[in-house]
Amino acid sequence: MGDRWIVNRSGSVVAEFLARELRNSIGGEVLRPHDAQYDAARKVWNGMIDKYPSLIVYCRDRADVITAVNFARANDVLAAIRSGGHNVAGNAVCDSGMVIDLSLMKGVRVLENSRAAEVQAGLVLGELDAATRSFGLAVPLGIVSRTGVAGLTLGGGIGWLMRKYGLTCDNLLSADIITAGGRKLRASADENPDLFWSVRGGGGNFGIATSFTFSLHPVDHVTGGMVLYPLDKAGKVLRFYRDFIESAPDELTTMAALMKAPPLFLIRGLQEEPMIAVHVCHCGSPREGELVLRPLRTFCTPLHHMIRVMPHYEHQSMLDAGAPPGLLNYWKSAYVTSLDDTLIDMIVDNFHRAPSPLTQIHLQHMRGAVSAVEEHETAFSNRNALCVMNIVSKWVDPRESERNIIWTRAFAEAIRPFSSGSYVNFMADEGREGTGSAYSTTHYHRLAALKKKYDPDNFFSLNQNIKPAP
Repeated sequence: MGDRWIVNRSGSVVAEFLARELRNSIGGEVLRPHDAQYDAARKVWNGMIDKYPSLIVYCRDRADVITAVNFARANDVLAAIRSGGHNVAGNAVCDSGMVIDLSLMKGVRVLENSRAAEVQAGLVLGELDAATRSFGLAVPLGIVSRTGVAGLTLGGGIGWLMRKYGLTCDNLLSADIITAGGRKLRASADENPDLFWSVRGGGGNFGIATSFTFSLHPVDHVTGGMVLYPLDKAGKVLRFYRDFIESAPDELTTMAALMKAPPLFLIRGLQEEPMIAVHVCHCGSPREGELVLRPLRTFCTPLHHMIRVMPHYEHQSMLDAGAPPGLLNYWKSAYVTSLDDTLIDMIVDNFHRAPSPLTQIHLQHMRGAVSAVEEHETAFSNRNALCVMNIVSKWVDPRESERNIIWTRAFAEAIRPFSSGSYVNFMADEGREGTGSAYSTTHYHRLAALKKKYDPDNFFSLNQNIKPAP
């Protein structure tokens, strides 16, 4: 891809001198296809995504972001927004257009007295944990430490502390947003409250979030890890899990995971056989954690268990090895309101037919503090779901892509009758109809109206897109 030309959305070539002016006005860096770093820079976490932007703009500050937005708007250039680049749909990069990359914007300030953290949008979860852990404080985040803070927050933020302290977006106090018109707005309960409502679950539809202020919580060590069982006991384990989470305290967040092989960091100690794991994170006292988690080791004989008291930041990165960059990923997501026997049997049966040995099925237990927030308070929907289920299809060989995608779609369609919607951060190529499944009808109509207000021309279209209301 040595082509140097920038083509706008109408197919016309953008004058080269304008690109030079952009490069000269950016404090960060502007990469073109002929630059040595370009090929590495165009790649994102999901190996399925293979796109060739004409410009990659690394922004160092908010002024760079505004300059990039103004350039893209004035020249009708398609713009993708990248912070962590971990989104499975690959919306952080595009063909022919511009990538506005925030990954250099990594400022973070911990306000210990007010238990808040001011965070720039280029941080990933592990970097934010590193900044807060010395204070014995934490922001409720996700489950893989390389995930970008910005995308996680804008889509909701399901993670290990959610049942005690809520979603990531529930802990958002304010966000600085650059609109499609190049304006800087503060979104909070007091300033632009409608925008604040929309960015807590509505994704990147309304502007570029350049910084966030989050509430912090006293989390230092947790009782966490996992218990592994043979897959031939998956039905029994899931039925036990259903009853176990029914009475779980809010301090405990869990995830059941069906996998074809043990976690990468345990393979040397285990046979490579299919299994089911129950991952746990208890953020209360160690003594309470031990008592609450004991049934996981005693209701049947596990293959292996590794539950212990550990620093929260260490637990936050435990699943990183299972989500390396470069694998081919295609996911589907569904909120389920119950785990009845029919659904459990369907999950186990479909998993046995998964084409790839790397594929997993996750069931993350919600409720607790997630459902304590009223549905109308944020754009995030489906707060009363029991679990979010994620079909995590991943493989290595591109020749296997069609087979894996067909299986994933068929599985997702089979569980549709049991689902109340989808989690926007776990969506792949859903399209407009699929994006609607992430929200209640009332929420979606409100989001479309706010899209018309803040982005009437759908400038921010490379996301799980909500089109402006007519």
